[in-house]
Amino acid sequence: MGMLRTSLTYENVYANIAIQAGTNVDDNYSAESMKLFHEAFIGVYLDKDQKHVVEAGIMPSYIGFETSSSYSNLTLTRSIMAESSPFYFTAVKYNYVPNDNWSLAFVTTNGWQRIEKPNNKALPTFGTQIVYTPTDKTTLNWSTFIGDEPVDTDVLRTRYFNNLFVDHGWNEKWRTILGFDMGFQKSIVNDAFQDWKTVTLITQYAVSKKWNLAARAEYFEDKENVIIGAISPVEVFGASFNIDFIPNSKLKLRTEAKWFDAKEPIFNKETGMTNSNFFLVTSLAFEF
Repeated sequence: MGMLRTSLTYENVYANIAIQAGTNVDDNYSAESMKLFHEAFIGVYLDKDQKHVVEAGIMPSYIGFETSSSYSNLTLTRSIMAESSPFYFTAVKYNYVPNDNWSLAFVTTNGWQRIEKPNNKALPTFGTQIVYTPTDKTTLNWSTFIGDEPVDTDVLRTRYFNNLFVDHGWNEKWRTILGFDMGFQKSIVNDAFQDWKTVTLITQYAVSKKWNLAARAEYFEDKENVIIGAISPVEVFGASFNIDFIPNSKLKLRTEAKWFDAKEPIFNKETGMTNSNFFLVTSLAFEF
C-alpha cells in the first residue's frame, strides 16, 4: 500500500486529501469506482473556539481503534474486529467538543464502508460517537451505527452495531487496548435478528526507543454468517505476537506470528478445510 496525504488550512476551513494505490486498495475497495481516494473531505469550524465542526466527504471510519494503514496500529496485522467493521465512510459528520475531556459526534453516511451508494432504495445510515478522555493516557470510545444494508440486489436488511473500546497507557512502556463489538441484523428469511460479536485485547511493551513488543488475544463469533460469508458457523479464537524494530522516526520493520483456532473447519488449505491456521508475516513501512 502506498499513500500520499496533504492537509490544507485557511482560517476556519481545512481539507484532507490522501491518494492511495496497491493490492490493499484493490482488495478493500473492489466495489468502488473511486478507489484512488483514501481521504477527501473538508471541515468547517462553526465557532471561534473550535468546539463545533462539520466535516463532509470520504473520511476514515469513526468506528474502532485500528486503521487500514498498519503503521500506526499496535500490531502488524489487524484484528478480526477491525477487518469486520468499516475502515472508511462517505459521510457528513458533526462534532462537538465541550471541553478537553469529551467529544460528541453525529454521523450520516452512504452505508457500511461505502464511498458510493450501491442501492438507491437505501436511506442514509446514521451513527454516533462519544469519546471520553479523563487523562492524557486514557481514552474511552463508544461508536454506534444503524441503517439498511443491501443483502442482495434488491433486499435491504436493517443493521444495528455497537463498538466499545478503552485505550490506556499504564506508563511510558506499557499500553493496553480492550475492545468489544456487537452487531444485529434482520434475517433475510424473516424478521428475526441475527447477531455477531467480537472482543480483542492488545498489550504493547516498549523495550526501548527502537524495539516494541505486542501480544494480542481475540475472539470472534458469527454463527449465522452475517459478516463473514463462510460455509460453516464462525467461532474463532486468535492469538498473535508482534516484534517491531524502529531504527528512526520514519522507518518501521515489523514481524508477527499469528494463530487462529476455530470450532468448525473454515480455513482453506491445499490439503482441504481445517480448524486452525498459523502464519508469519513481516512488513517494512516508511512514513515521511
